[in-house]
Amino acid sequence: TDPAAEGVQIELLRRAPAWRKLRAMDQLNQSVRLLALSGLRQRYPQADPDELRRRLADLVLGPELAERVYGPGPSDA
Repeated sequence: TDPAAEGVQIELLRRAPAWRKLRAMDQLNQSVRLLALSGLRQRYPQADPDELRRRLADLVLGPELAERVYGPGPSDA
């Protein structure tokens, strides 16, 4: 990004109301989640939606916390 354009972007973000910043963060989080799920579908094409959600929990929370919250994860064997 051109430095001048980046400066304009930063200033617009500073002036944006909190609700707009929160909405942007929510959209970014949703996009990252969809990308992660897409990657998991490629790595585990036979996985059902529940297994994919559990594997996503491992990525988001870390395996240790995901297991404490959701129970044992799927095995890769």
